[in-house]
Amino acid sequence: MDVVVLLTHFGLTQQEAKIYLTLFSYGDLTGYEAAKVTGISRSNTYSALAGLVEKGAARLVEGAAARYTPVPIGEFCGNCIYSLQKDVETLKKMQPKRRRENSSGYITIAGEKHILLKMRNLLLGARERVYASMSAQLMERILPELRGMTERGLKVVIITDQPLDLPGATVYCTEKKQKQIRLIVDSGSVLTGDLDDGESSTCLYSKKDNLVNLFKEDLKNEIKLIELTKGREKSCQKSLS
Repeated sequence: MDVVVLLTHFGLTQQEAKIYLTLFSYGDLTGYEAAKVTGISRSNTYSALAGLVEKGAARLVEGAAARYTPVPIGEFCGNCIYSLQKDVETLKKMQPKRRRENSSGYITIAGEKHILLKMRNLLLGARERVYASMSAQLMERILPELRGMTERGLKVVIITDQPLDLPGATVYCTEKKQKQIRLIVDSGSVLTGDLDDGESSTCLYSKKDNLVNLFKEDLKNEIKLIELTKGREKSCQKSLS
């Protein structure tokens, strides 16, 4: 991904990001010098430099002519994350309460990025167990969160198509559709669908009891079939609860 686009994720405009990177390449610059190097108009350059100072990405160097020096990317991004984390806590306290809970419905999650984020948030919020069925290629994308669960002593059962290095988890190997995912967390929520590349990915998320129970039974039967057909020494520890 383009570095300018990545910097816009931290609140910079594209012009601010370009000038910010220019300060790293050319050293401390005046507004006139920055405009000359980047080809951005002087008025827009001065506005962008002021924005960089205001957002904490650059600082003003005092002297005969005002010059601008960049704040290291790690420091700037770290400061943004720290501020956002504080804002999150404030927003959680100020969040309006729902008049009624709609958790029993079916929710469509579209787009690869949003599906991955939902999967990670479900795993991070898990308190007891997770059952995950997907290809090893897709499993790799949530491996840090799965490792975190095993380290917390939670039950992790994996059905995938290749051996997986995940100490503390029960792993079953069988053929899997490369794009299909099924995830059950704490026997209370289900995420299922296809994780393709880009916006064509679509998944269904629900806490509806009948769907959760249907998928638990399906995964339990799949595990039994694996044990019967491949003669695994290690059997399923216990039925899905």
